[in-house]
Amino acid sequence: MSLTSWRRVRQAAQILFFTLYIVLIFAVVQKRVAPALADIFFRFDPFSALGAMLASRQWIPKLGLALVTVGVTLLIGRVWCGWICPLGSLLEWVSFHKARKRAASLSPKWRLVKYFLLVTSLALALFGGLTLLVLDPIAIFTRTLTTAILPAIFYAVNSIETVAYKVSFLTPALDGFEGLVRGTLLPVEQPAFAQSLAIAALFFGLIALNLLAHRFWCRYLCPLGALLGLLSKVSLFRPLIGSACTHCTRCAIVCQPGAVDANPEDFHIMPSECTVCLDCMANCKPDDIRFRFRLKPAHPEGFDLSRRQALGALASGAAGALLLGTDLRLRQDNSWRIRPPGVVDESAFLSTCLRCSQCMKICPTTALHPAWTEAGLAGLWTPLVVPRVGYCDYGCTACGQVCPSGAIPLLTLEEKRQAVIGKASIDQNRCLPWASGVPCIVCEEMCPTPQKSIRLEEAEVMDSSSRVITVQRPSVLRDLCIGCGICEHYCPLEGTAAIRVYDA
Repeated sequence: MSLTSWRRVRQAAQILFFTLYIVLIFAVVQKRVAPALADIFFRFDPFSALGAMLASRQWIPKLGLALVTVGVTLLIGRVWCGWICPLGSLLEWVSFHKARKRAASLSPKWRLVKYFLLVTSLALALFGGLTLLVLDPIAIFTRTLTTAILPAIFYAVNSIETVAYKVSFLTPALDGFEGLVRGTLLPVEQPAFAQSLAIAALFFGLIALNLLAHRFWCRYLCPLGALLGLLSKVSLFRPLIGSACTHCTRCAIVCQPGAVDANPEDFHIMPSECTVCLDCMANCKPDDIRFRFRLKPAHPEGFDLSRRQALGALASGAAGALLLGTDLRLRQDNSWRIRPPGVVDESAFLSTCLRCSQCMKICPTTALHPAWTEAGLAGLWTPLVVPRVGYCDYGCTACGQVCPSGAIPLLTLEEKRQAVIGKASIDQNRCLPWASGVPCIVCEEMCPTPQKSIRLEEAEVMDSSSRVITVQRPSVLRDLCIGCGICEHYCPLEGTAAIRVYDA
């Protein structure tokens, strides 16, 4: 196959994997694909896999496919970054003309930042902390699409339709559009997610960094790229410049990740930075750049971590673990931190959760939201049940099915219906029958457990007209309550519900 054909294959692969990723996002949200396919990109992600296995001290079978990525990288380099990664492809497509000149002014030493982040992340994982997995590129993209971009599209479309429906002749077209996209591309309802602004700010900040250099994130910050870069130093096939090179620098100019060191005294391609895009080969006039077989590791680069810097990164990870552990202990009394069904041990959960937002994406009631301060820094952007926004459906086990690391256990429906995630408590100072003598039994009616977890007791009270009336007052049977939160969700009071679920 010719070089031009291989470049087209790469471009087609980028489009294919990016499209597959986006389609899976929409398909999973609309329940149109098997949950087993929802986490397919995470299964091939070695950074998430290594971090989760280090932190949990166990082999996680669902993440074993990451070994395929490792194997391909050891064979031919960072194919994942240049051919597959959806965030990497997006950053390649969103480029700015003046970024090349700005990149030239950046010191190559900036590249060591991603290696420092990698070592710090893995050191933190050794002590059970996975907070820095929020920097995994697949997690960043999934989290942003789920909690920020898709809701924004939903509300934008709704706002446009609200205005457009006022124009009568547009009504048939709008009805057809609604029938086509509602329930397929767009959900029927889409509550807003907590932390969506902060999550979106991180994502669009990474795109804005492309103003400074092409694929700035991939060059200087991505910890997954750093891991694959280290493996690429010993890959069997690497891009090498032959003796016919004239040092014209055409290859350096077209290289988006800046993998060509154009120093005349040592003109070479850095395997750790090369994303196998093949642009250098296509633009080489002497046609002297080839992938050649090598057993000897690539020589060190000026931006590689020194021993002192590596020890500093390890120390940073250890110090971070100490800080996160202290913060977590200080927040142990957070009664409103409700985890997904099946999660029993908070520490074990935090040492396994990838912060990927897969569970939030598939939750049919939008009960799961990314944590902020509720679980401390150690629990940043891990899933929390927020019953006032959405309840945990009594007949649903979706979150456990899509969790790539098993942080949310895969439960049978019967197991899930018995899994206690919290306990409901009634504030008698706000509850309508208790505080005002106003009849209301919504919480009892909505309770899904076979033997109702909310009991109604008749009591004679005086209403606002000083008449004696009989009302039914609810009370929670703690032994039966599983904390699903449907009572809190449907409580008719404005603002804070009169019945709330707290951590069991």
